[in-house]
Amino acid sequence: MKHLFLALSVFIVSATAFAQSPTQQKAENAVKFKELVHDFGKIKQGVPVTYNFAFTNIANKPVVIEAATASCGCTTPVKPEAPIAKGKADKITAGFNAAALGPFNKTITIKVAGIDAPLDLRITGEVLNEVDYAKYQKEKGNKSK
Repeated sequence: MKHLFLALSVFIVSATAFAQSPTQQKAENAVKFKELVHDFGKIKQGVPVTYNFAFTNIANKPVVIEAATASCGCTTPVKPEAPIAKGKADKITAGFNAAALGPFNKTITIKVAGIDAPLDLRITGEVLNEVDYAKYQKEKGNKSK
């Protein structure tokens, strides 16, 4: 009976030890973005917009942005190509073509070299046709007076 209890105890302890995974590194521990979401608000159809997501390297060594991947072809991310030194700032530019009418919510996934968990940036807004955009601008102008 003692042998069975001992064997069962060893099995439980070893299963628990192997089940625990090491702490997964996160991109947030290497780069600190001023903001993770940008709302363009209402924009005119066919007029591309861009936004710079500013970040700082908070790691103890230079970091490399390995990839910046958009959730669709209407969004174009541009990442820094050179390593970012410790404590230095840089940016990821998110471009949006504004071709399709309606609200949008797009994701840009950032992969930092040597870190497993990626980080997501988001751009949102609403694309209006020329007539609706002119009405919006007129209403916006009247409210500011």
